[in-house]
Amino acid sequence: MAGNITVVTEFILMGFQLQAEMQMGLFFLFLVLYLITMAGNLGMILLIQSDLRLQTPMYFFLSHLSFLDICYSSVIVPQLLKTLETDKTVITYGHCATQFFFFTLCASTECFLLAAMAYDRYVAVCNPLLYATAMTPQFRLGLVAAAYAGAMVNSVIRTGCTFSLPFCKSNHVDFFFCDLPPLLKLACRETRTQELVIYLLAFFVITTSISVILVSYLFIIRAILRIRTVGGKAKTFSTCASHMTAVALFFGTLIFMYLKGNMGKSLGEDKIVSVFYTVVIPMLNPMIYSLRNKEVKEALKKVFNRMKVSQVE
Repeated sequence: MAGNITVVTEFILMGFQLQAEMQMGLFFLFLVLYLITMAGNLGMILLIQSDLRLQTPMYFFLSHLSFLDICYSSVIVPQLLKTLETDKTVITYGHCATQFFFFTLCASTECFLLAAMAYDRYVAVCNPLLYATAMTPQFRLGLVAAAYAGAMVNSVIRTGCTFSLPFCKSNHVDFFFCDLPPLLKLACRETRTQELVIYLLAFFVITTSISVILVSYLFIIRAILRIRTVGGKAKTFSTCASHMTAVALFFGTLIFMYLKGNMGKSLGEDKIVSVFYTVVIPMLNPMIYSLRNKEVKEALKKVFNRMKVSQVE
């Protein structure tokens, strides 16, 4: 105790604050979604590693996207399940900061990785003869490393700005994990400077990634329009459809969440959106890429055929 200020050493995550029956219903729902997420993304990684036809730059990036979705979901969902099971969850200051850091790291890396995947599609569609030369293993590894490095810088600054604030109003976090808006509400001093830095960083990460994606797809669309046959246009467009769907889902929710600013938003609204991009999107990504991708479908059929043969033997 210093004067009238109590230093917060732990937080209490309030979760959804629903009736016990609804809490348990959500617990089992999110548990099933989490298991599907783990199985789908881990299965995608193993499938890409085991099939020679999937040893291409596009699937290299996709395997990293699946890895990120596993990490992304695992940072949040186990804590969410615990909060739903116990109604309230005590989390230490250090645990809260760690969760905040890794959540930011995964989200930022996914932004940059989706941009790298858009560039990969641009090269594949607009410069197919130079694709193998341009997207060398060293170059694509460099793109992934740059995505992680940029995300790391963002995460360090964002976490530092947030947890440099003194929290003394309360230690009750009206959320199901340590996210920015509910933490800012607990600060006992002016947060404008920190908010400005944090939202400028979010703006930079999101707009940089979206700019690369938009420019890439503008060139892709121009290339598709030059194709004379309808079948050729459809085939070329189908190679980008899965990525476009993933981009729309992920960036749509991030823009809604972080570029609206902290004013005029309810935490109830934030909770619903946060569930979507921390629980639902990581589960949907492997489905999006498997259901709309002929090569992945063929690889899956090959695996199932092997399983049938082994069962017969």
